[in-house]
Amino acid sequence: MDSYVLSGATVVTPEKISAGTQIAVSDDRIASSENGAGRQVPLGEGFYVYPGLINAHDHMRGNYLPRIGPKNDNFYINWCPWDNDLKASGTYEERANITVEQMYYLSAYKSLFSGVTTVQDHFDHKFNSPYAGKTPVRILQEYCLAHEISSFELKWGEGHKIEHDRALEKDWPFITHLEEGFDAETMDCLGILDREGCLDSHDLLIHCIGFSDDDIKKVKKTGASVCWCPASNMLMFNVTAKIRKLLKAGVNVCLGTDSTASGSLNTLAEMKFARDIYRQMYGEDIPAKTLVEMVTVNPARALRLDRETGTIKPGMLADIAVFRAKRDDPCENLVNATMEDLALLIVAGRPVYGDYESFGAAFEPELKAAEKESGAGPAGGRKYTDIVVGGRRMFVQGDPAKLYRDIRKAVGFEKKLDFLPFRM
Repeated sequence: MDSYVLSGATVVTPEKISAGTQIAVSDDRIASSENGAGRQVPLGEGFYVYPGLINAHDHMRGNYLPRIGPKNDNFYINWCPWDNDLKASGTYEERANITVEQMYYLSAYKSLFSGVTTVQDHFDHKFNSPYAGKTPVRILQEYCLAHEISSFELKWGEGHKIEHDRALEKDWPFITHLEEGFDAETMDCLGILDREGCLDSHDLLIHCIGFSDDDIKKVKKTGASVCWCPASNMLMFNVTAKIRKLLKAGVNVCLGTDSTASGSLNTLAEMKFARDIYRQMYGEDIPAKTLVEMVTVNPARALRLDRETGTIKPGMLADIAVFRAKRDDPCENLVNATMEDLALLIVAGRPVYGDYESFGAAFEPELKAAEKESGAGPAGGRKYTDIVVGGRRMFVQGDPAKLYRDIRKAVGFEKKLDFLPFRM
């Protein structure tokens, strides 16, 4: 890949904010700005530059609408009755008309249109490994998992003890749902991990709504991370994790969407929901910078990717999200951004989405080179197509419009999926 320089940028790392900065990109990495050379891609005052966002928890086979929740405000005791309701729903029956491959590409575009460059898909590797490296965003592959830790868990992986030991051996994260509910067995799941020697800094624990104050202290002491999914939690349980106590304890907290079957439309929507529910719960605001950290540096640390992505500095992967600047505070700008505000997305140095007016000429070499690449796959491979988002002509890797048409054909009507922002 050619080298280029993003010039005149206001960069949010998010550790600091630097105006008038150059970001040199060489192949798939960020290079030293002093040694950077190549085409100039001017940004100017109309944009803020962020690390590509990281969704620490999704289920890419499950991103479909409408959401499934409890009936008549009879909230669930744990995840299992929700799963039963999902599988008995018309949504699930309708979704069965769509291939697994189509669902993975659809979910990749859900991520792409919200500025996400890396997504953790909480399924066994056999589900997502066929699509890793083919979709326009990165689907994490270096992880070990269990569905959860109860006797009624879904049997993903080879069992939590084996998977955790493998995570230590490979220096990968061990990821599991934990204490997603309030029955006695579910609320002892952290204790099970601890007693079996599986609670440590390799763990990314998802949901954690049943945590006691002692559980929070234990998680902090062992260095485990927590993934907060407030929209999904509130729909299913009408309660979420003790987020203020987790933050005050210094636990590394990430933000995840869960699938759209129960969670937010995308990461941008989840940030807004997280802020709103925090205000409702505590009568105070959560800083925008804290939310930005939950979708950048914090998940990079939790997923053991902090030497690769999550911030912007030389040597890191060139994962970059450029949003239109609508607010003076860059962190507030991101927390309040919509899909229409995303102006450019770069994954490992490759532009996968962008505004033609602002960036089409600068990235013409990449757009032309892609014309020679394979068009295989349900979304057109690595070629670029045109779509219109918010009245702007955008280039995008693959062909999400064709994918959308194929999905509508498969289900037999003009299905609307709100995480796809373009006109048809």
